[in-house]
Amino acid sequence: MAVKPLFLLTLTLIWLGTSWAHPGMAKALAGLSSLAQRQSIPETELLADLKTLPDDALSPAGWTIKNILLINRAAVLPQDLGTVYTVPGPLDSPECRSNTCCVWKYIADVMAAAFRGSGGGECNELARQAVRLGFHDAGTWSKTKGGGGADGSIILAPGEMARSENRGLEAIAAQMMAWYAVWHPHGAGMADLIQMAATVAAVSCPLGPRVRSFVGRNDSAVPAPEGRLPDETDDAETLVALFEDKTIVLGELIALVGAHTTSIQRFVDVFRAGSPQDSTPGVWDVLYYNETASEEPPPGVFRFESDESLSRYPPAQEFWQAFANPADGQTAWNNGYAGAYVRLSVLGVEHLNDLKECTGVLP
Repeated sequence: MAVKPLFLLTLTLIWLGTSWAHPGMAKALAGLSSLAQRQSIPETELLADLKTLPDDALSPAGWTIKNILLINRAAVLPQDLGTVYTVPGPLDSPECRSNTCCVWKYIADVMAAAFRGSGGGECNELARQAVRLGFHDAGTWSKTKGGGGADGSIILAPGEMARSENRGLEAIAAQMMAWYAVWHPHGAGMADLIQMAATVAAVSCPLGPRVRSFVGRNDSAVPAPEGRLPDETDDAETLVALFEDKTIVLGELIALVGAHTTSIQRFVDVFRAGSPQDSTPGVWDVLYYNETASEEPPPGVFRFESDESLSRYPPAQEFWQAFANPADGQTAWNNGYAGAYVRLSVLGVEHLNDLKECTGVLP
């Protein structure tokens, strides 16, 4: 599959900033630049109503989402590390009911407490399942075939959770149903609960990103189409094609797969159930990139065939090495992941301009 060199160059410079460097990167960028002289930058793909709405018709959330999708980092960053939301009153007060984010602050606090280990340090099994659930709900969308997306159907639709690709999500599915029973009467939908849980879980892990988070999705009880999620035996070419059909380009794919830094496999190899994908599964660090690309995995670490294939895929090398860089790979990856996850979290949502941003409720 042809990968557009200038787009890779553009993504790299925007994600990592002009101050970022490591040995060999300058030469690689120079090579991409020379190739890019014969290419044009492809339009970064917008989604849903943002494809047609003029800028003067955008809501604050619509403007933010549009610029994140366009990778316009000069306008807005995909992480918000500073905004803190303060509830205007008790949960059932008129002040709280009149403010969209108020109930979500109460919800996020409950989620954060559930996602931290008993000692309050590393994130736990429920957190890693929440990150995976967010992807499995949203990632069923296809731009060429339609259907699926971030609509809560993974929990609400009969039979979807029973699919083989969703094994290992039973605990978070049960927890989501319990949270839905409590918070739906206060206006929280399942689709939003799932995506909020995914971003709360990520930032609850040490070093995790504070991804911009939006609410207002519609729920659906229609099962998502099958066969839309990646398999752990897929090769890099297959994965790139699968994710491009979700408008997720190579660099975003490499950022998203880094979430395996906190994953633990139980069903790929049942004889090694409980094996993590890097040596620090309770921490959102970049060891995953180093250990997946190493000649041999560390003792006790289990590597997916798909991850190994991506780590060796030539067009992905600059992204992989950038995120693996011990000097500032963490910052590069957190920003890359945040931008990619915002895109993922709104796949299949047709009314993006009507969403509300509630990032301030995150820990």
